[in-house]
Amino acid sequence: MSHHRAFLLAASAAFYPLILAGFELLERPGLGIGHFYYFPIAMVALAMGPAWGAAAGFAATGFYTLGIVLNPHLPPSDVLTGGTTIRFLTYTTIGFIVGWFAKDNRTLVERLRVAAEQDFLTGLLNTRAFDKTIAAKVDSGQPFGLILGDLDKLKEINDTEGHAVGNDCLRQAGDVLLGAIREDDRLARVGGDEFAVITSARNTEAVRALCDRLTTALATEGMGMSFGWALYPRDGESPRLLFRAADERLYARKLLRRSLAPPKLVKLPTAAERRAELG
Repeated sequence: MSHHRAFLLAASAAFYPLILAGFELLERPGLGIGHFYYFPIAMVALAMGPAWGAAAGFAATGFYTLGIVLNPHLPPSDVLTGGTTIRFLTYTTIGFIVGWFAKDNRTLVERLRVAAEQDFLTGLLNTRAFDKTIAAKVDSGQPFGLILGDLDKLKEINDTEGHAVGNDCLRQAGDVLLGAIREDDRLARVGGDEFAVITSARNTEAVRALCDRLTTALATEGMGMSFGWALYPRDGESPRLLFRAADERLYARKLLRRSLAPPKLVKLPTAAERRAELG
């Protein structure tokens, strides 16, 4: 429970007996001290939601009734009037309505918070949320690994098959990576075709093994990705230095893969084909 909710509940618990005491000592016909019960009702509703708001209204009705019985200036017969019934209805209705709006507002705020930290395409963490996560990891001082991945041939897919197909590839790659990382690892899309992983792996062998596992998982789906990695604090003591080290290894890996790729064969026209072209 948040500090705000705890404060609201504590304040409402204090208001009920205070209002009752004021009602008993000061209430006279037509004064209307009972209206102050709307304050604790609203506090409970804001803190706990519609059901508890209605319950707070029911409790306020009980305190109001008790106040009539205890107040020597009010006849006990006022308890059985229509005014008490009206107060019961208004107390509980206001508590329910305020609680319902408060609950709906909390739901909306939570959706906005998730949307602000979620990549719109893949549903993974976005750059903003990932930057916060890696900064928190650095602040903790515990060793961890950073892996950067660059999806192969996305530009070629976008140019030849369209961006819709390219977006499907990004979503699929995100799903594959998410299924291959450790349970406590964090995955984000940090660029057009770039993904990043914060992993609890703390040494070179473990990080390389994770990169190999990610490569294998992607290969089973017909996709390829180049990876670079960095270790905190060995490769840097700030997020910027870690990203630089991982990006340098990623670039070196891409150059290596290109140099190892089989050369493209160029088919030369035969003599007959050349004569045919010349007419």
